Amino acid sequence: MAIDRDQLLHVAHLARLELRDEEVERLGAQLNDILEAVSKVSELDLDDVLPTSHPLDSVNVWGADEPQESLPVGEALANAPERDGDSFRVPPAGS
Repeated sequence: MAIDRDQLLHVAHLARLELRDEEVERLGAQLNDILEAVSKVSELDLDDVLPTSHPLDSVNVWGADEPQESLPVGEALANAPERDGDSFRVPPAGS
């Protein structure tokens, strides 16, 4: 399955992309290379392979959620452009 110029321009329009002619040619060639590479999967015998959402077993990589000291206020606000006591000062909504 290859993508033609009209399909590429249609997708670019949907994505609100303005492409120059040389970009259309380059991207068309790149997309067709990608589609060709992905199509090789259809050549594999996958009858005994169960559908999966991820090729590897997912394991929670986060550490234990244990309470600890909070960041000191002065350190937390050290790079704030403006402060109001122990709080960030931000412009009012709509300004």
